Amino acid sequence: MGTPAAPTFTRSALAPGLLGAIVLLAGLALLDSESFIIIRYAVSILALIISVFVIQARSWYWLIGLVPMAVLWNPVVILDLSGQGWVSAQFIAAIVFVVVGLRTKVPVRKE
Repeated sequence: MGTPAAPTFTRSALAPGLLGAIVLLAGLALLDSESFIIIRYAVSILALIISVFVIQARSWYWLIGLVPMAVLWNPVVILDLSGQGWVSAQFIAAIVFVVVGLRTKVPVRKE
């Protein structure tokens, strides 16, 4: 049988990406309420966490989707967005989270 080869990469962004997509889709129910601030915190923090993994993986092009997500869902400086465009942005951001989580391969460091 032999010993299995050590992995050369991990998918560290997958769990935060899936969690972010779930938060965004659940946030559709809270879109017009005061509780949406919780969704804003979660999405912006998860976008920044995944951005760190993208930088570690040297996949800079994914930052084109993640940085605007961290800015638009920023809970500190709130951009007052509403309507069908904001609902569409929720779905598009969920897709970006899942795709980035699946496609980002962070190399394993040899200690």
